[in-house]
Amino acid sequence: IKGVASLLKKGATPQGREEIAKNAGVSKEQVLEWVNMADLFRIRGIGTQYSELLEAAGVDTVKELAQRNPENLFKAMQQTNAAKRLVRQTPSLQSVKEWVAQAKSLPRAVSY
Repeated sequence: IKGVASLLKKGATPQGREEIAKNAGVSKEQVLEWVNMADLFRIRGIGTQYSELLEAAGVDTVKELAQRNPENLFKAMQQTNAAKRLVRQTPSLQSVKEWVAQAKSLPRAVSY
């Protein structure tokens, strides 16, 4: 696997994640975490740091992000970052609103 796109494509199914786990010598849960992060990267503005902040705030999938209230998520991300210091600057409320809107419009890429 070379890159985020190939990880997402290969790891989109439980069978694919199992194969990756075997080949990489890691747990299926670890592979799922990587795949979910790769899935979040499809959203413009979300990279490694913001995906980690989202996960710490309780959002680890695009599907979960699509179901969130942007204002509540924004507050949760601020509180989480104040406690854990994961990013230098938390995203703006407008960015979080845009992420939720993008998540709602993206086709599902991962099956569970």
